[in-house]
Amino acid sequence: VQLQASGGGLVQAGGSLRLSCAASGFNFRINTMDWYRQAPGKQRELAATITSGGVTNYTDSVKGRFTTSRDNVRNTVYLQMNSLKPDDTAVYYCSVLYRNRRSYGQGTLVTVSS
Repeated sequence: VQLQASGGGLVQAGGSLRLSCAASGFNFRINTMDWYRQAPGKQRELAATITSGGVTNYTDSVKGRFTTSRDNVRNTVYLQMNSLKPDDTAVYYCSVLYRNRRSYGQGTLVTVSS
């Protein structure tokens, strides 16, 4: 399993970023894909999920601001982040549970300045 996340950066509060995660090494189209994030000094948390059928779920703190989507032709999952807040500052990881093992990509850093 290989997961390559990109798109992070520095943005002002209220701004937007779009993260991408290119996946390979497994049957992408039939697997649920997750976005986790880990803020400085905090535990990693599940931020967003998209099933193989396109059903999405979000942690309460990002509902209405973040949208995850997937392209099963490009084997890529996306996280559109709008109305960003300083509390969204974290390393963002795409992840998949495949053959009972959870794999994470290398992460991409999102920094939101106030």
